[in-house]
Amino acid sequence: MTQTTELLARARRIRLVVFDVDGVLTDGRLYFSPEGPEMKVFHARDGLGIKLLARHGIAVAVISGRESPVVARRMDALGVTHVYQGQDEKLPILHQLLSELTLPSESCAYVGDDVIDLPPMALAGLACAVADAHPAVRRAAHWVTQAGGGQGAAREVCDLILAAQDALPADWRPAP
Repeated sequence: MTQTTELLARARRIRLVVFDVDGVLTDGRLYFSPEGPEMKVFHARDGLGIKLLARHGIAVAVISGRESPVVARRMDALGVTHVYQGQDEKLPILHQLLSELTLPSESCAYVGDDVIDLPPMALAGLACAVADAHPAVRRAAHWVTQAGGGQGAAREVCDLILAAQDALPADWRPAP
């Protein structure tokens, strides 16, 4: 079985995609103004990819080690209801989420960038790392995106899953 065949087989089973936030949906840098509010930059194509997953009936969640009202606002705008912030231990949250949704772990994709993401990646049926992830995270991944965190990497994951499930028009599909 080729790596591409195995990857597509994993992607076809996905019913839940879980994203880390800082370093995956953002570039990982933290911006603070002199007045104190935190600022983050999200990529618009990642947002559309998340909406396309939801339209196809795939649940989306975020699990972040940090707490940020900016993340809550962005996830609300995207219709993401499974939002877990301030979670240094991500694996118990993933177990809880899989139980609530009555899904097996092989139907979950997890997208991470740093060592805190390794435990949930090990459980997921499809573990993805962004291109600029920590080397240990890239080694643990079934697939590594071409784009870095906050630069469209999440959209690459969305497109991979949707293409594997024949949920994208042919001219939208990523090149093999």
